[in-house]
Amino acid sequence: MPTFSRSSSALRRGGLILMAAAVTLTLPACGGGAGRPRLAYEERPVELLYNTGYTRLQSNRWSDAVDYFQEVERQHPYSEWSRRAILMQVYAHYQNGSYEESIAAADRFISLFPGSPSAAYAFYMRATCHFEQIVDVGRDQNQAQQALDGLRDVARRYPGSSYATDATVKIDMVNDQLAGKEMSIGRYYQRANLPLAAIGRYKAVIDNEAYQRTSHTPEALYRLVEVYLSLGLKDEAERNGSVLGFNYPGSPWYSQAYALLTEQGEQPGTAPTGPRESWLQRIIPG
Repeated sequence: MPTFSRSSSALRRGGLILMAAAVTLTLPACGGGAGRPRLAYEERPVELLYNTGYTRLQSNRWSDAVDYFQEVERQHPYSEWSRRAILMQVYAHYQNGSYEESIAAADRFISLFPGSPSAAYAFYMRATCHFEQIVDVGRDQNQAQQALDGLRDVARRYPGSSYATDATVKIDMVNDQLAGKEMSIGRYYQRANLPLAAIGRYKAVIDNEAYQRTSHTPEALYRLVEVYLSLGLKDEAERNGSVLGFNYPGSPWYSQAYALLTEQGEQPGTAPTGPRESWLQRIIPG
């Protein structure tokens, strides 16, 4: 099962690279002391505000950086600097773990500049912030669903881009997470002696084309063998055992299913040949 942690150095490096691609800027030199200027409203050159925020960003002083970029937006709301400052807020909030604030800044950018080439970065970061908030399968998966919707949107809007490539990888991880949630609920129903409810959850994994490709499919097929045998539905148990053996012959789940069926005097039948996905859909009733 994938883990979702914002401390991933690879993701942080990737975010920084993408940020550089989204906001290309030649910074003019500016003077200033080592201390931070007061942020009470006082009209200051936009270059001073932006560059000070950028310096704080480079020093990983995320909250300080946000303060300066917000001042750019407040004092110079219709400038090109303001547009860039909003994107910098998206990034700084993300790095600080302030995901909801990052999402809010991304939404603001998308609302104000929907046609900007940098909107791709805002869409991507909004989805990534939801992705970073995914929790274990035993808890509510609202963030996972929002991440999936956002990542699919990125892949659809910006095909062939680096954002779409990364979104596709994350989509697979989120699908694995959501399939894991179905399995968790199915196992709960099975333990509670609610076999029909359990079957519904396990079949949700093998009938959903996106979930079929996850790590949970072999176990879902095995659990169906278990439940069907408990209901005396030996033909259904054998059919799912055959699917499991054909698609995952080396899986420990198939070994367990085979042992379980033979203990009951049954044996997985011979599975038909054909492409894995189409065959799964054909042999497992919807």
